[in-house]
Amino acid sequence: MPSAFQFQCHFVLIFLAASKGETRYLEVRDASEDEPFLLLSEDLKRELSAGQIYRRSLRCIDMLSIEGQFTFTADQPQLHCATFFIGEPEELITIDYDFVNIDCQGGDFLKVFDGWILKGEKFPSSLDHPLPTSQRYIDFCESGNIQRSIRSSQNVAMIFFRIHQPGNGFTITVKKNTNLFPCNVISQTPSGSFTMVIPHQHRNCSFSIIYPVVIKISDLILGHLNGLFLKKPSAGCAGVGDFVELLGGTGLDPSKMFPLADLCHSFHGSAQMKIGCDNTVLRMVSSGKHINRVTFEYHQLDLQEAENRKENSIEEFCFPSI
Repeated sequence: MPSAFQFQCHFVLIFLAASKGETRYLEVRDASEDEPFLLLSEDLKRELSAGQIYRRSLRCIDMLSIEGQFTFTADQPQLHCATFFIGEPEELITIDYDFVNIDCQGGDFLKVFDGWILKGEKFPSSLDHPLPTSQRYIDFCESGNIQRSIRSSQNVAMIFFRIHQPGNGFTITVKKNTNLFPCNVISQTPSGSFTMVIPHQHRNCSFSIIYPVVIKISDLILGHLNGLFLKKPSAGCAGVGDFVELLGGTGLDPSKMFPLADLCHSFHGSAQMKIGCDNTVLRMVSSGKHINRVTFEYHQLDLQEAENRKENSIEEFCFPSI
């Protein structure tokens, strides 16, 4: 059975394979020749625990969840390449340029994107990220030595690059830093638990799970009375400054996903939903007037759970029959 990390990598490849190859979007050819995931062996775990720096070469299409130094050297013209970085929910990612040898004047580029972008869809969405989209791209050919260290705003980031001349390339060092109040997160695994806290900040935060899941919310503090509302055209949390919404869809961008349920008021207990979508997002909208907190757990929806829908506390969504 493929690991959760393999599943996410395959998800990335599916999106990349559907893209058209523009400068900011990528096209994958023969990606299956070299699987872009890293399985940690016992020897590697011992090396890392001993404080050694992990080093390896990058593939044209790659995905990393580990700190270390990584080098890409073109053996032929590489025109549509990307590396996706992901950390734990409470981690930020720092990318340092150690060495860069590319021909900017000849059409090469090396860019960092603060988040992930797949098939033109972004995470975090433009509504949830603190920076405008144009400032989320850091182009080495434009910044050069001015900005050789770049830190992400959440637990995911990516680089994408084009190198025409064989022998050219770059070396980067990837580090992780603690984020005391994680906001936008992509889960590495199909199951887990998380508490999202927004302390008197006017911001929106999304927790994305790239699997069909059962999600159970056990605690929600918004400073209001108790209540739970399904999303309907004439109902919901319109006009409420602080709320949580559940979203489902097939893409990456929460702003383009289907709204499933609104939770407008604090409660202690259990609200469970089965969401059969490719991507499930719990999104908190905060006015900054309160310390908002939501605690939830989730696990991948299996076939038996999908068929047995009577146990749900509220309606299920995104199933094939709907």
